Amino acid sequence: MMLGCISAACGIAFTIRKCASSSKRLPVTAQGIEELSLEPYRPMLRLLDPDEFELLRSQPGCTPETIAKMRRERCRIFRGYLASLREDFGHVCLALKLLMAHANDDRPDLARILMRSRLRFAAGVVLVQLRVALFWCGVGAVDVAQLLKTFNVLQVELRSLIPSVAASA
Repeated sequence: MMLGCISAACGIAFTIRKCASSSKRLPVTAQGIEELSLEPYRPMLRLLDPDEFELLRSQPGCTPETIAKMRRERCRIFRGYLASLREDFGHVCLALKLLMAHANDDRPDLARILMRSRLRFAAGVVLVQLRVALFWCGVGAVDVAQLLKTFNVLQVELRSLIPSVAASA
């Protein structure tokens, strides 16, 4: 039990660190922030939908190998989406940190929102990764809705702080 808790804590800490790290493209401009969207991630909601696999099973000539191959391919695609989502979440976090660092007034409320969102997102990523691994093996389902909601809430908060983005929204 203790080992499981330590492993989960290490996984969350690692994910937070990866989410917070900088990358090649930084959306610290109003245009970069405006380009961040939840839309590219909507396919994640149905990519690993068990109903699609049931539909495939009902087709004539479908074999367990076909299902397994489709499952593996969809998991691979899903992981690509998840990596991109993590990167975009990191961009939003970085932009919020920069805004807080350069603000004339302290924003403890924003710092609290950022910290909670980072923790919630990191825990969500760990949980989703675990569920994808199980799904790969044919067990369970993957629900990414809460992770997308956490990203969207932080993104909306960021957009509300940038006058040119808020005016165009």
